[in-house]
Amino acid sequence: MRIHRVHTRQDLEPGLKVSIRDRAAHYLTRVLRITAGQTIVLFNGDGHDYVADVIRPGKSEVVLQVTSRLPAARESKLQLTVVQAISRGERMDQTLQKCTELGVQSFQPLFSERVEVRLRPEKLERRLQHWQAVVVSACEQSGRALVPEVCRPLDFGEWLYRAAPAFRLVLAPGAGRPLASMELPDAVELAVGPEGGFSEVELDLMASNSVRFASLGPRILRTETAGPAAVAVLQALAGDLV
Repeated sequence: MRIHRVHTRQDLEPGLKVSIRDRAAHYLTRVLRITAGQTIVLFNGDGHDYVADVIRPGKSEVVLQVTSRLPAARESKLQLTVVQAISRGERMDQTLQKCTELGVQSFQPLFSERVEVRLRPEKLERRLQHWQAVVVSACEQSGRALVPEVCRPLDFGEWLYRAAPAFRLVLAPGAGRPLASMELPDAVELAVGPEGGFSEVELDLMASNSVRFASLGPRILRTETAGPAAVAVLQALAGDLV
């Protein structure tokens, strides 16, 4: 029988009883159809998984007994942030989902010149919650016990001129250096442009502010493809995909 993994924001320790409520409880009982005595795995982002037995399943509340803490799952040694120019609808979701599965540590959404998505404050809050939920779901599926943060979106200039301890890369078709030839430090920020790419002005500003340019080969990839493809290359260079 498959062991289901479920995220919760609660503190978790062996011996604790915890309650899963509302939408998550509905998912457990109505979709997964868990029963009393069944074992599931809980995680809260602290790096560990927790084995828990179902004591009382219910439509609006599931009560569980935490029985043990599992060893922390291995994470990539590469501290990788994807700076993703905001794309529309499912394209952004796909980037977040696939990059989370591949081990990205955080996401910085970006409003660049050619981004067509414009979000009012109240809609931005809902979108941030949605994006974070996409990341959590990807962690549940992929077995990650650390949950990447989706940061509040920045304008291009805010991102470019802020203090950046990380090694910065931007994907640029036609760049002279292949991404696969890069020598990486422990922390990297990877910038991925929107549909249509970064503008020439933005590329010039990045070039004059120590952002390194790299290519992914002869083909021009869609924005939702470019990020995960580049992350896979970087994780392979870091030794994570072995």
